[in-house]
Amino acid sequence: MLKIFITTFPFFALVLCGYLAARRRMLPLEAIPGLNGFVLFFALPCMLYRFGANTPIAQLLDVSVAITWLVCGLIMVGFTVATSLSSRIGWNDAAFGALVAAFPNSGFMGVPLLVALLGAQAAGPTILTMVIDMIVISSLCIALSRLDGADEHGAAKALKNALKGVLTNPMPWSILLGALVSALGLALPPPVMQVVGMLADAASPVALFTIGAVLARSQMMAMAGHAPATRLGDYLPVAMLKLFLHPLLVLLVGGAVISLGMSLDPFALTVVVLVAALPSASNVSLLTERFGADNGRVARIILVSTAAAFVTFSLAVILLH
Repeated sequence: MLKIFITTFPFFALVLCGYLAARRRMLPLEAIPGLNGFVLFFALPCMLYRFGANTPIAQLLDVSVAITWLVCGLIMVGFTVATSLSSRIGWNDAAFGALVAAFPNSGFMGVPLLVALLGAQAAGPTILTMVIDMIVISSLCIALSRLDGADEHGAAKALKNALKGVLTNPMPWSILLGALVSALGLALPPPVMQVVGMLADAASPVALFTIGAVLARSQMMAMAGHAPATRLGDYLPVAMLKLFLHPLLVLLVGGAVISLGMSLDPFALTVVVLVAALPSASNVSLLTERFGADNGRVARIILVSTAAAFVTFSLAVILLH
């Protein structure tokens, strides 16, 4: 148990460092978008490319893992929306609450953390879950968010914008390029690969630090009155769904997939269960702002799930590994 906490502690400590830096104004809030841009457009794509290029193509195209993760994601979205809709929470807020319940922080935190815990072979299943979340789950939730009726073509227009966002997101393309290199057995020239390696090595610490800064900024904006007051019952249950229901659901659906005779590797199942046990993705807060949903609620879900995951994720590792 101590070994697990020793491995996970630095990752959550870096999140705390970013949070404190923003809260104490050691990091100007205006600098946070720059950190986000560096991670999103430079460091993280290089890290994902490197993992994709070094991962056997079969792991990146594992149909059993894809089916398991997609089914669980759809169930999480449907259940969270159904239990969230009320006279105060409409489709827009319910949809982004569902997205933050179904979308773990697999890019900024999951890939480096799971590779550190389980070895490089954990990258393949983790990257595959990211692709599904970015392309299918995010697009579905953005489309659902437009069902409040402000625009009769809102859902279709939002889905179109979501797909456009996927096409301009460098992360899926870096994964695809890495997979192509892996399949063809190619390699970048050594000087280029050295640049890629340097940026990839910067991805984890900067991304984790940025997560903390983003969480602090969202909380500070809410406290300053830039977001509506949020009741405990509006965000705490969603955070608990993310940390407890999501991994349990993946474990049960994965077990059912195995019992049906599909070739789901037990190690891959362990990896995706741990991916589901990760806290909510911090970048959902950015999407929430863009589409005018209650960012204070989403920020609190992310903050609670990230803080609690230091214990819950470590316990999940102990139980599964």
